[in-house]
Amino acid sequence: MPISVAVANQVPDDVEVLGVPVFAGRRPADGAMVDLDLGYLTERGFEGKVGETCPLPADDGTTVVAVGVGSPEKLTAETLRKAGAAFVKAAWRDKRAAVSLLDAAGDLDRGVAAQAVTEGALLASYRFTRYKGDPKPCQLESLVVMGRGAKVQGGVDRGARIATAVVMARDLVNLPAGDLTPTRLAEVATEIAEGEGLAVTILDEVAIANEGLGGLQGVARGSAEPPRLIELVYDPPGARATVALVGKGITFDSGGLSIKTAEGMETMKTDMSGAAAVLATMSVLPALSPKVKVIGIVPTTENMPGGRAIKPGDVLKIRNGKTVEVLNTDAEGRLVLADGLSLAVEAGVDAIVDLATLTGACMVALGHKIAGLMGNNDAWLDQLQAAADRAGEAVWPLPLPSDYRKKIDSEVADIKNTGGDRYGGALTAGLFLREFVGDAPWAHLDIAGPARSEEDDAYTPKGASGFGVRTLVELVTRYRRPSAARARA
Repeated sequence: MPISVAVANQVPDDVEVLGVPVFAGRRPADGAMVDLDLGYLTERGFEGKVGETCPLPADDGTTVVAVGVGSPEKLTAETLRKAGAAFVKAAWRDKRAAVSLLDAAGDLDRGVAAQAVTEGALLASYRFTRYKGDPKPCQLESLVVMGRGAKVQGGVDRGARIATAVVMARDLVNLPAGDLTPTRLAEVATEIAEGEGLAVTILDEVAIANEGLGGLQGVARGSAEPPRLIELVYDPPGARATVALVGKGITFDSGGLSIKTAEGMETMKTDMSGAAAVLATMSVLPALSPKVKVIGIVPTTENMPGGRAIKPGDVLKIRNGKTVEVLNTDAEGRLVLADGLSLAVEAGVDAIVDLATLTGACMVALGHKIAGLMGNNDAWLDQLQAAADRAGEAVWPLPLPSDYRKKIDSEVADIKNTGGDRYGGALTAGLFLREFVGDAPWAHLDIAGPARSEEDDAYTPKGASGFGVRTLVELVTRYRRPSAARARA
């Protein structure tokens, strides 16, 4: 059951548990709502570290939870997200709760702070329980964020909407590939469009072939499930620019004939995490009303080793006319993205972002929690980096070295789909994608690592993270037209 979130300047009488912020060293925030027994906290080893909690029973039968927020000098929106998450975990079995974490916000904008607390709380309450016989979900039904004013209310509303979108992305990624086929993903996109007033276009396998989407058509050949090309459009009156979001939608990746190991396939239902992030972002834009037209493009298929599957050495022709020699059928994401990026360029957009669980090489470089950021325009990359920083999603810039471009030269086609060796795989994949964006400002997020969490961490439980949704929302709602500056080498 979703948690309803409200704003109040007094604690409601029916609240069962109240969260209050405590700085490092067990120092209560200025103007704290309740007096805490600091000796009690000391005895239990509570120090006020970010995300640390300690329950204190109150005389009236309610519970006060001390929530650590670390040093006041280092407090950020991400601190409050983690604190909101920690409080919800401490209040997991209660039904009605309130939290006064805004008391610790200091000079932080109250709207930003309220949004962060709300996001952290709601995202921490998420569990994917559809297939559980005894799910044990969070019992919270209502949460009151203590504060006042339009900024606080606006922050709470925005945080709740964004959290709902992230939950949508997590649900899609967590679904088994047998239930979330390309056809079903297209149905979900249609449901989003109908519910939110977006324009939608779905291309079936016949239209995909007729439109010359050779990368998507080729990858789909080995599967009994037909592919789909999904396009959603948010087009507000007075839009000042157009941005394309392109998401990789491989609903299951066996590797094709270049087949993965059994262990390597265990989490491959998550290979459509980029698509989920794009669809979830599109779902929330009408509520947030940015003055930017946004086109969401999702090429979706399975990558399977059926009798008609593409073979190493086959050549595919992408939508923009370039030919690709396929030497590794497990490097399929870039093939479908090539068609999606080509369509974005044809639409005449002002900027493009693609998201994809693209390479294991990026995980080797950056681990499980950081996405790789590449692109062809400094101003656009800086804008995306700033959006990710505000959203609390970790991204790190990687280069696209010009002298690596020769690694994707092919003997028989315009380019090939691998870099030819095991080194720099994330970079050669980025260089491959750059071949399909023309001069449009473009950013590529390789989310292979952070798309799935391997542990319960702050507001992200083990499993699908919904990574990228918050960054895309920040990017679109604060969009600035990038300059013509080229990327650093």
